[in-house]
Amino acid sequence: MVGRVRAAAFSISVDGFGAGPDQSLENPLGKRGMELHGWAFATKTFKTMFGQSGGSEGVDEAFAHRSMDGFGAFILGRNMFGPQRGEWPDDGWKGWWGDDPPYHAPTFILTHHPREPIVMEGGTTFHFVTDGIHAALERAREAAGELDVKIGGGAATIRQYLQARLIDELHVAISPVLLGRGEPLFQGLDLPALGYRVIDTAATDLATHVVIGRDPQT
Repeated sequence: MVGRVRAAAFSISVDGFGAGPDQSLENPLGKRGMELHGWAFATKTFKTMFGQSGGSEGVDEAFAHRSMDGFGAFILGRNMFGPQRGEWPDDGWKGWWGDDPPYHAPTFILTHHPREPIVMEGGTTFHFVTDGIHAALERAREAAGELDVKIGGGAATIRQYLQARLIDELHVAISPVLLGRGEPLFQGLDLPALGYRVIDTAATDLATHVVIGRDPQT
């Protein structure tokens, strides 16, 4: 049995941006990008992930929990790993998350520049893949076994996997925010032509959750 390929809890603005402009050390998700994730930060799942107690229950929590459950490997674009561009300046940067990243599984970083794997605490090992999205997915599937593979972002990475019809299910959380500029998620995609359709929706005060699935027959 082979697991599915999913993207989950990917927050976008009402005008379709998955991150703000001008990513930097001070703004890992671009300017105002953090505003997209208010629904998630309030949930029990995300508070637990960062060593905090409490958190909301209900619909937002159900989607947050599902977004981190059942995965055996992760794929991230390079911008999701760090702000550097071009050749790796040194081996000091090990991601945004400190010594114990939230993945706890093999995590494959798409890049054009080779780098040796980085073993982190908690079961996360970062592998750097230079030969494209298909190669990364092949390695991630092998690592995940019967569990699912999560395409963790950013927007350009999810867009590439959608264009290649490699994502089985995508959950987006539309936050009541207008960014005006940033990283568009669906730009240039004809999702119905690619075989995708809306299979579930749910709304809360903090987000509208939309689940998009691919018809396996298309």
